[in-house]
Amino acid sequence: MATMKWDHLVHYVNDLAKPVEIFGAHGLVAFKGGSHKDWGTYNALSYFGLTYLEFLGIENLELAKATEHNLVVKDAVKLLPEHEVLSRVVIRTDDIEEVAASLKAAGLSLSPIIDGKRLDNEGRLIEWRMMTIAGDFGGLVYPFIIQWSGTDTERVERLTSSGVIKPHPAGEVEIVRAVFHVSDPEAAANHWGTIFGLPVTKSEDDTFSLKIGDRSFAFVQGDENQFKQVVFETDSLDLKGKTISIGDGEYVFV
Repeated sequence: MATMKWDHLVHYVNDLAKPVEIFGAHGLVAFKGGSHKDWGTYNALSYFGLTYLEFLGIENLELAKATEHNLVVKDAVKLLPEHEVLSRVVIRTDDIEEVAASLKAAGLSLSPIIDGKRLDNEGRLIEWRMMTIAGDFGGLVYPFIIQWSGTDTERVERLTSSGVIKPHPAGEVEIVRAVFHVSDPEAAANHWGTIFGLPVTKSEDDTFSLKIGDRSFAFVQGDENQFKQVVFETDSLDLKGKTISIGDGEYVFV
């Protein structure tokens, strides 16, 4: 059975320097990542263990417009510069072919499995395989699926030794939850739970949540049908109780 973990999230922004500066001012490490030379996009990153934030911008609009199968890039072209929104969560697996077969059996329309690559700031090649899921459920776009080269343990060691994963000056900070505002939280949670094989729970405030590893995806009532918030647990007295807003996305610290 293929593993399913929350790998990262994508947040569309116009200026990569902005989230780096804002996070830095709050004692959070964020940095310019690199360029996706085949897709015309580039990113800034902030790591919390292996789960990280990807702020994605358009570096070459013509190249981005010409991208065929990558819905993340297509949506960036469609939404930027007007809408600096949280785009979607990304699920990491150790067997992308098995996940593709399962999603196809559930009747979903998938992109081909495509090879991704970019150079980091030190010129090292980073490679992965990914696929996107077409359409939406009740207006909420689906996650995309990624498989990295190497095991999680190998990646943690490599990213830590290279200084990509490092302690945040603010203190201990951990990503715990993604929050989606949807018109029918129960239906959305049950649908995602079924297609991704994730257990669904209901809390007293009528939030429906999917457990994915030691984190969760929470579906709450709202008309936007949009990924709206990222929730962190922290021991930082400076961060606890704060919300950092970047564009239309909110980073909430509890």
